[in-house]
Amino acid sequence: MSLALDPAAQDLLFREARTANTFTDEPVTDEQVQAIYDLVKYGPTAFNQTPLRVVLVRSAEARERLVTHMAEGNQAKTAGAPLVAILAADNEFHEELPTLLPHFPQAKDLFFSERPARESAASLNAALQAAYFIVGVRAAGLAAGPMTGYDAAGVQKEFLDDDHTPLMVVNIGKPGEDAWFPRSPRLSFDEVVTTV
Repeated sequence: MSLALDPAAQDLLFREARTANTFTDEPVTDEQVQAIYDLVKYGPTAFNQTPLRVVLVRSAEARERLVTHMAEGNQAKTAGAPLVAILAADNEFHEELPTLLPHFPQAKDLFFSERPARESAASLNAALQAAYFIVGVRAAGLAAGPMTGYDAAGVQKEFLDDDHTPLMVVNIGKPGEDAWFPRSPRLSFDEVVTTV
């Protein structure tokens, strides 16, 4: 059975898309980032939660600060990317729920009155949104280099606050020379899917 999505789009988003490790100098504009967000904001989350927060690291000074918190193997990649985004979970996302769920305004108090419940929901749903964001970067014809190799406490202290938990750092841009590692294998359908 074929998919509804055009095969070229399937390649762009998944089969040919790779995690980039080097980038060209071509800038990534605010307009591109807004177009990415305006597309991926429609990805489903529980209760229409939108806990993802994106910090764009553009200035040289901010980039230097971020690079010091990256794992050694990620420092050069982060220093050389045209744009770097810190993706974080807002643990106080529930404050927006009455606006986002006009048909269920009591969700804020019923499910998210306790901080541990909010943190758990924020982590899961912001991770979903982060995955959509990466696919959106690919849909824009750009490459993403998502990384979790960094000092999370340092990134939080430097760029966020106690209500925001960093999830990943994503380098964004046009792929440069020798941008790809060899593709690693993936599990087959039969190794992943069972029917009961």
